[in-house]
Amino acid sequence: MGREAVSKMDLAVDAIDVIKTYDRKTRALDQVTLQVEAGTVFALLGPNGSGKTTLMRILTTQLSPDSGKTSVLGHDTVRESAKVRQLVGYVPQEMSVWTDISGYENLLIYAKIYGIPSDVRKRLIMEALENIDLSDFADRLVKSYSGGMIRRLEIASALLISPKILFLDEPTIGLDPMARKTVWEKLTSFKKEYGTTVFFNTHYMDEADLYADRIGIISRGKIIKTGSVSDLKHSVGGEILILSLEQEKVEPELIEKIRVLPLVEEIVEGDSEISLVTEDAEASLPGIMKLLDSSGVAIRRVSMNEPTLDDVFLKYAGTRLETATRLNDIKQVRGMIKRG
Repeated sequence: MGREAVSKMDLAVDAIDVIKTYDRKTRALDQVTLQVEAGTVFALLGPNGSGKTTLMRILTTQLSPDSGKTSVLGHDTVRESAKVRQLVGYVPQEMSVWTDISGYENLLIYAKIYGIPSDVRKRLIMEALENIDLSDFADRLVKSYSGGMIRRLEIASALLISPKILFLDEPTIGLDPMARKTVWEKLTSFKKEYGTTVFFNTHYMDEADLYADRIGIISRGKIIKTGSVSDLKHSVGGEILILSLEQEKVEPELIEKIRVLPLVEEIVEGDSEISLVTEDAEASLPGIMKLLDSSGVAIRRVSMNEPTLDDVFLKYAGTRLETATRLNDIKQVRGMIKRG
């Protein structure tokens, strides 16, 4: 799923039937096929362990697929890995700067790693720091930076070579809303100026909704749906009806009775909650309420909404993308920042 009739000249990412297995038994990627057009912002949504980071590491030449083919900007990531690395910038989920040296010194190290000529290093580093509003903090130790400043410095290190495509693994994990907004303002500005393709993994639905041109949903190593934000929301259809219950679970037989009611298109049961997609939430509600009441199920709250990306994920992945599953990752990142 995800392969469309797009000229290969217009592709930043082209993955075909990619399989990656760990320890000969855990299939992280299961025949992943995906295309991302050059110059776009693409978000890959999926829960922890769904294969997002594995795919990104293959596309940035850190891993090789067991089978299948991946290319970035027309270059095979295995046979032409050196060329691919010249074209891509990569910001991992883990902290990738040193906290016991200054912001300038961090970028100087990366400039040397990238092979940037010595006569232009200082200019490019200062431009990078200015672009991310860190020029006033260039000589301060990174351990004195806030979490948002550190993330911006990491992004600046990836942008030193003005990459044709930028890969970001959870670019704002653990940041507060204002810091997240600032990071995305800088990324959006860079993308507009240089036409860079941005490929990012995230569990924040609002980031995907606000900044992505196209979205892919990955679950258990498979790409299960791709499309523009509006197309994906439209594909859900109808309206979303959410019933919060007094009890944690209801009998499976009752769920099946609700499923076959008129106007009900989709139904997913969660803890103390039933979510439904209906053709008409207001018209379908009385029948649902009557059925629950006759079965002794008490309803605490009812809400009706237009489809969101969370509803899209619910429909195609069969579960909600809970941010709570990422709390441990967030704590680890914050802990690393504090420890330096």
